[in-house]
Amino acid sequence: MNPIYESLLSRKSVRVFEKRAVPDSIKEAVLNAAFQAPTAGNQMLYSIIDVTEENLKKKLSVTCDNQNFIAEAPIALIFLADSRRWLDAYEEAGLTARKPGAGDLLLSIQDAVIAAQNAVVAAESFGLGSCYIGDILENVEAVRKLLELDAYVVPVTMLVLGYPTDQQKVRKKPERFEKAYIVHENRYRRLALSDHREMFEKRAGQADFDYDEYMRKFCERKYMSEFSLEMTRSSKVYLKAFLDEPEEE
Repeated sequence: MNPIYESLLSRKSVRVFEKRAVPDSIKEAVLNAAFQAPTAGNQMLYSIIDVTEENLKKKLSVTCDNQNFIAEAPIALIFLADSRRWLDAYEEAGLTARKPGAGDLLLSIQDAVIAAQNAVVAAESFGLGSCYIGDILENVEAVRKLLELDAYVVPVTMLVLGYPTDQQKVRKKPERFEKAYIVHENRYRRLALSDHREMFEKRAGQADFDYDEYMRKFCERKYMSEFSLEMTRSSKVYLKAFLDEPEEE
């Protein structure tokens, strides 16, 4: 098995890091790998905030659903879907460009996430662990103020990086769903309701797996949770600038 493929299969989220710094040369290499990611029209429709202020990192750990490990991570990178940079570049050329719309936002989100994953793959090659923080989408008012974000700049994800502890290295990676439920040929196929039960039972691999109880708890803990509802609220605020909806004062 080639090392890149093996790394992709074995990679898992790391939330506990050794208390040692990551050399600047490695961080630079990780960032450079992000820059080399595929990008729409070579536009690089994203920006990256390298969070180096410990106090800022602590504040973000609070706005991101009070996850303390964020503050303890040696590296925290925030990947922004950035429609502002090209808008300003057009203005510098004396052009009056249209305001960014939903399509521009979605395209810049693609660019940002692809760049982030390139950073993850590069980090793994240097022995670093990583964890994506989707909660950066929460608490829009506070995050916009902390990061001084423009209305056309959206924090898509945060990536924390560092050297994993021995416990994290040996932690079992959660199983994924089987290919039959994920890959559709030519057209989307909505799964039958019974397929969902089978899909989760196969992933669990346990004879005593209780699908109904698992789904009840998961829905309560994740989908219907306060942080999920807050993420949806904040996301609506971020979308307003791209959907011709005036923001509330």
